[in-house]
Amino acid sequence: MPSKRGFLNVYQTGKLTVVSFVSAELLDQVVVSECREEIAELIKEHQCEVLAFDLTGVKLVPSGMLGMLASLGRLGVEVFVFNPSEEIREVLEITRLDSVLQIRNVDI
Repeated sequence: MPSKRGFLNVYQTGKLTVVSFVSAELLDQVVVSECREEIAELIKEHQCEVLAFDLTGVKLVPSGMLGMLASLGRLGVEVFVFNPSEEIREVLEITRLDSVLQIRNVDI
């Protein structure tokens, strides 16, 4: 069962931690620095090695949020993006973020 942590729904914790954003529709209103702090705390608290973002149902990811996702590797975790829409997948390819982020379609 997912739990809420500020901006995130947390589906699974541990070495592999799977999260989604609380409100896909309001993602552009999320303060990236606050979200990054929340994620950093989650990584530390659960000694996470792999962090996966479930983007099921998300239509648009603001550029600042994409930059934050790409920079999470500096925190010592491997970053996956699960179930991006075709539009998001295209943006990840155009910006070459698909070389930094692991992209997968999975059943959640």
